[in-house]
Amino acid sequence: MTPRILWILLRQYLGSGLRSLRLRGLLLSARGGTFLSEPWLKALSIKCPRLRKLYLLHADLRGLLICQVLPPSLQVLELHGCELPRGFFNQTLPTSPTCSKEQAEATSSAGAQQQGSDKKGKVKISIDDFDIGRPLGKGKFGNVYLARVKNLQAIVALKVLFKSQMEKEGVEHQLRREIEIQSHLKHPNILRFYNYFHDRNRVFLVLEYAPRGEMYKELQRCGRFDDQRTATYMEEVSDALLYCHEKKVIHRDIKPENLLLGYRGELKIADFGWSVHAPSLRRRTMCGTLDYLPPEMIEGHTHTEKVDLWCIGVLCYECLVGNPPFETSNHSETYKRIMKVDLKFPRSVSDGARDLISKLLRHSPIDRLSLQNVIDHPWVRANSHRLLPPSYPSKKS
Repeated sequence: MTPRILWILLRQYLGSGLRSLRLRGLLLSARGGTFLSEPWLKALSIKCPRLRKLYLLHADLRGLLICQVLPPSLQVLELHGCELPRGFFNQTLPTSPTCSKEQAEATSSAGAQQQGSDKKGKVKISIDDFDIGRPLGKGKFGNVYLARVKNLQAIVALKVLFKSQMEKEGVEHQLRREIEIQSHLKHPNILRFYNYFHDRNRVFLVLEYAPRGEMYKELQRCGRFDDQRTATYMEEVSDALLYCHEKKVIHRDIKPENLLLGYRGELKIADFGWSVHAPSLRRRTMCGTLDYLPPEMIEGHTHTEKVDLWCIGVLCYECLVGNPPFETSNHSETYKRIMKVDLKFPRSVSDGARDLISKLLRHSPIDRLSLQNVIDHPWVRANSHRLLPPSYPSKKS
């Protein structure tokens, strides 16, 4: 079985209802690469979130390093005649971040106040400390509500996640990552994470309230944005990502659904579930939304913070046109258009915007325009009406 057959199998024949999978003959290729790769396993986790049993016969796993790259939903893993890297099972598979001792240790550095963890004098918080208001949104794993902190009279957004749903889909590790990363970020264009707590069935995230809601809904309402609004968003998101990259954080899932709008209409990056803190700024996992995936992720190559540059190029196009640049009726065609960088502009897009987008949507990551150069781009400078001053010092990225 070749790598190409594996990807075809995943894209065309495996579905979300798959619970058991048996693979054989995934041995080391003649050119020195391993057939069962981390990007493929990551894509398998997304495509088949209910996968419980995986049987591997005569497979080479030496390119995976640790077992944590296996789908987190797995309950049974059987290996027969397989080649394993040294120390593969030295680290345990991901566990629930909401009810384990390991989670408390992993998130204590974020300054979160865990319910029942007042042995060191920390104050317990619970749902009783909040007045709950109207619902702000509904997601796969729970809901978001407008809330008021009783003793402070402060307005916040309270994200309520159900443990059973997260465990069913095997996404506990994403919640842990979101808490660990977002709690350390303080920037006017990044949604603030204040705290978290949990009870027996739910996890509660206390977040900054963004009064104007999702950019996605605003884009749906307007159809598309004009140059002034889009250029303002580009300056704001670039400044926020400069800050993230300086802290060695790659977002990897910039899209309108993950961007909120503050009181004055300023952009707020939210949803850090796919983000990663990578001190070397190099990763191999495939993640993010299909229309926003850069070529290096599709090809399974090591990627860097420059994936975010590709994403904001796609974002700029979608804001101006109303739909992503490589959107098609099926996944395989979208993949092909991304790999070819098959970029077509309608007449409504100005020359300056075309120049910016074309310099961001480059197949080679090193050829993409830097974040600072996005901020300094003539089209951005001529059209941006940013309300908040940049919080990040101006320098080349």
